[in-house]
Amino acid sequence: MNARLKNPFLISGYVSPEYFCDRNKEKKAILANIENGRNTALISPRRMGKTGLIDHCFYSKTIQKEYNTFYIDIYSTGSLREFVLLFGKAIFEKLKGNGQKFFDKFFRVITSLRPAFKLDQITGNAVFDIGIGEIITPEVSIEQIFKYLENADKPCIVAFDEFQQIAKYPEKNMEALLRSHIQRCNNARFIFSGSEQHMMQDIFLKSSRPFYQSVSFVDLQPIALYEYTAFVEKHFSKNDKQLDKNTIEWVYNSFDGHTWYMQTIFNAIYSYTGVGETVTDQIVKSSVKDTVGIYQNAYKRILSDLTERQKELLIAIAKERKATEITSAAFIKKHGLQSSSSVQSAIKTLLVKEIVVKRDKTYMVDDKFLRIWIENEYGPGYDFAIR
Repeated sequence: MNARLKNPFLISGYVSPEYFCDRNKEKKAILANIENGRNTALISPRRMGKTGLIDHCFYSKTIQKEYNTFYIDIYSTGSLREFVLLFGKAIFEKLKGNGQKFFDKFFRVITSLRPAFKLDQITGNAVFDIGIGEIITPEVSIEQIFKYLENADKPCIVAFDEFQQIAKYPEKNMEALLRSHIQRCNNARFIFSGSEQHMMQDIFLKSSRPFYQSVSFVDLQPIALYEYTAFVEKHFSKNDKQLDKNTIEWVYNSFDGHTWYMQTIFNAIYSYTGVGETVTDQIVKSSVKDTVGIYQNAYKRILSDLTERQKELLIAIAKERKATEITSAAFIKKHGLQSSSSVQSAIKTLLVKEIVVKRDKTYMVDDKFLRIWIENEYGPGYDFAIR
């Protein structure tokens, strides 16, 4: 094990394939798209491992040798100006190690971002620092960024995470603007990653939208139980810690195979288990309880911002875990809700706030830890029946 890596169950960042589970099929598909000049739409629920998969692809020796790679998470952006800021900064931060030759070319091509180049007064290192309001002509800046990519020293791979965010920008021509630049940029391939399935599908599958049929899709589903079981067993046994398959399966089923949640729980279980020890049910219970407890203040704030009707519906969905026909008389009676119309009104807000998600005809609390916290606070408690 890497001497600096005390716990093999990573919950953020990427180290190497040794600490990454499976995704061989998806990695092969993405790399084949890149090799054959196709752009990729990578879609999955949040926290399923999209970012890790992108990092895993970028870690490939061939990719590192032959391409410049850029990752831009645009989830927090709300306009073209912010998009330009993160896009330009990603290129600058990735390539600034190439020295003065890079700086000269970067700002010779992307002249509109020249004010962003500054020197840190303490270290003397080059930094990218510009206010959103200082980006006066974002349409010009985005054109210049694509011009830079087109003339880069190596082919480029650009990954936009949470790409559906562009559909929420006030600039109604954002999709058309971006699509036109991408079509003319022959020196780059693009990965459009997103977690809001219906919005991503609308962007790429509606004939009226600029990105219609412009990508190959890669759909990220939960890692197979047997693959994740082998991964967990390997890292526990490698470090002289023991656990049985029932524990792994319980964690897997409790979190619907969502990678981040499973990694977080096994990170805690691993830390609570000493060398030469065996994982007990009590260790698993403590791991879940303590991990969920970290977020309880945030969860209290979430519920405090909801109306009584919204809170009642959220609790009902959490207790069901996977709820269907939420406006039916049976569901309303079971959970003591007010009426079908109040449920319809409440669910709209919960969906907009992304507290609840809808997949096909099923409603679920998006945050699995929030669901467990609600079950403990407003129900009989979470079921820890591991065996």
